[in-house]
Amino acid sequence: MAVNPIILEIEGLSLSFGGVMALRNLSLSIPQGVFASIIGPNGAGKTSLLNCINGHYRPQSGRITLVDLDITHSPPHRIARLGVARTFQKIELFSHMSVLDNVKLGRHFLMKGSPLSCFFRMPGMVREEFQHRRELDDEVIDFLGLSAFRNHIVGALPHGIRKRVDLARALAMKPKLLLLDEIMAGMSMEEKEDIASYLLDIHRDWRTTMIWIEHDLAAVMELSTRVTVLNFGEKIAEGAPLEVQKDPAVIEAYLGTGTEI
Repeated sequence: MAVNPIILEIEGLSLSFGGVMALRNLSLSIPQGVFASIIGPNGAGKTSLLNCINGHYRPQSGRITLVDLDITHSPPHRIARLGVARTFQKIELFSHMSVLDNVKLGRHFLMKGSPLSCFFRMPGMVREEFQHRRELDDEVIDFLGLSAFRNHIVGALPHGIRKRVDLARALAMKPKLLLLDEIMAGMSMEEKEDIASYLLDIHRDWRTTMIWIEHDLAAVMELSTRVTVLNFGEKIAEGAPLEVQKDPAVIEAYLGTGTEI
């Protein structure tokens, strides 16, 4: 049976803020094509880990490798160009702009036109722009059920739709690795079911490698193919969802008892 190559390798990662250790000698391997979830109690270091992966934080020690390329101290814009996209726990969209314009921003760095050709609307640049727009309409906006909202101002849309727009903008980047930071936060049960369906479709149809931080353990156990558990910045368990769910260290971290989560 073929083993998927490792797309992301984290070795001995440590991050501290003053005297507080957010991550402590953390090592983690993410094979290509997996739907990986990272869970843990509040303050476990989950978002700090994503911030290190996409270059927002600089760890004090350790190494992060993306497809054999060291990105440990690379700036966020360079990591994005290498194929790492991200959604945010708190929606980071341009609320005064339309859904289409927000999604187009995710594709901007893939355009080859120079500033001069953009300014003068040169024929080659116009053709490229229309090609990208067709792809966004067909592959992203329609795919995520946003066609009816494409010209709506984002700030006037419901929370669940705005979360989908955030996801659409990330997918517009054609990512090799998609980081999802509590994408279900603040959603109703119906909205969670919708977004869960879209995440499964992305994993199946796009074969995108995903790292998902989430507090909804039921959703994590149902959707993920691999789960890593952090506590106080350290990895305490890793494996298939059912294995992790029964791990005594995980049960202790969440409940402080011997009851299965």
